[in-house]
Amino acid sequence: MSNYIVGDIQGCFDELLLLLKQVSFNPKVDTLWLAGDLVARGPNSLETLRFVRGLGSSARCILGNHDLHLLAIHLGYYPIKPKDKTADIFTATDRNELMEWLRHQPLMAEHDEFVMCHAGISPLWDLSTARLAAQEVQQILQSSDWPWLIKNMYANTPTQWTESLQGIERYRYIINAFTRMRFCTENGELDMDCKLPPSKMSNDSLQPWFKIKSRKPFEKTIIFGHWAALMGCHDEEANVIGLDTGCVWGEYLSMLRWEDKQLFTQVSKNKS
Repeated sequence: MSNYIVGDIQGCFDELLLLLKQVSFNPKVDTLWLAGDLVARGPNSLETLRFVRGLGSSARCILGNHDLHLLAIHLGYYPIKPKDKTADIFTATDRNELMEWLRHQPLMAEHDEFVMCHAGISPLWDLSTARLAAQEVQQILQSSDWPWLIKNMYANTPTQWTESLQGIERYRYIINAFTRMRFCTENGELDMDCKLPPSKMSNDSLQPWFKIKSRKPFEKTIIFGHWAALMGCHDEEANVIGLDTGCVWGEYLSMLRWEDKQLFTQVSKNKS
């Protein structure tokens, strides 16, 4: 009975299957945790969605920014981008069932010892605040108002969290923090532009969200994906583990077995 946590798949379905074969994953006793961005840019997004949905309660999946954008395309708010390689999803006979399943996934999943989210946890949130924030957005996504939320989630503001935020500004901050965040200022303000690895940063006013000195204490390990430029991250002092290692960009897919912290990797089939 093991918990396996995998980083951004982004349609790299063959590599996922090879990883699961490495560990003899058994859905009858094991649980697969997926850190968001199941789809986009890789060759097999449709197969990935079908597989994860088919695992039922043996899979714990959260939403990434590419998954949310897929919902926006489904609703007709944005066109399909050829580079995302998701066109076959929208001609699939089970399209509606897959999209219904996807919008019912949370922004944060919780284990007794860790939480999993796509980009991270705002440095201004403790566990209780993060839990409540995720639930706020999840309730709307699972309601009849979900098209309104998807249509209006696109913007880089507000960048600062306060409890007084209301309406779409509050929900947009929550979504951006959970699914798009990388760098923050020392006072916890989100920077939504920079995607560089920290080692190449020349702007001293920005730090990775988990390095902010004023970051609120968090009782559990935070496991995240999203930031391929980190090429994985295990920061014991910050108590965070990053699992995006750029499989879709020709690097490799990473998966952590929680019980013994063993890391398994599978080289991308796109590796040149």
